[in-house]
Amino acid sequence: MPGQVAGTRDRRDSRWDEHRRERREQLVQATLTAVSKHGAGVGMDEIAAEAGTSKTVVYRHFADRAELYVAVCTRVAAQLLPKLRDAMDSGGSPRGMVAAAIDTYLTFIEGDPELYRFVVDQQTLDRPTTDPLTSLSDLVGAQVAAAITVALQQAGADPSPAAPWGHGVVGMVRAAADWWLRADRPMPRSALAAHLTDLAWAGLSGVVSTKEDK
Repeated sequence: MPGQVAGTRDRRDSRWDEHRRERREQLVQATLTAVSKHGAGVGMDEIAAEAGTSKTVVYRHFADRAELYVAVCTRVAAQLLPKLRDAMDSGGSPRGMVAAAIDTYLTFIEGDPELYRFVVDQQTLDRPTTDPLTSLSDLVGAQVAAAITVALQQAGADPSPAAPWGHGVVGMVRAAADWWLRADRPMPRSALAAHLTDLAWAGLSGVVSTKEDK
């Protein structure tokens, strides 16, 4: 029957789509492992070897290195963003929220600096692509801005500056973190986190702090 043939084909297509999705996830995980072993400049041969396959098979699932790079960065962002949200949610006071978010971001970098370098360095790509960390920074900036908005509203102040302040704080932290890593971490993570928290809070405290924060 035509309907039965179509239904069988649909099920086969669905199974094949699931297989491709699973295989892509396996290749992303193999890339993460290869980066840990070989560093941010890992080659496609090393990634394929880690996956137990060949470059030809990798390119069946990813059009080029840039597409694989985006998939890896998307995985990293999906892992980091919930941690940042949890940190901000558990921070308590506005200052505590800022401190917790900054320390969480720096902890991620310190925990796997080669993976961070892989994410932020696109020099080895076949073509330029959008930096997924920029999208992540936008999401985090929006989260910080939302928290600042609440604090401003509670203080009876105009909440309109919350967006530029939130995104500005995130941009400052990312720039400082990039320098810290390039400079081979010249100070402990805790010290850097404290310095950045002090700097960020110096600008925010006049309008969003409570007596407990000062």
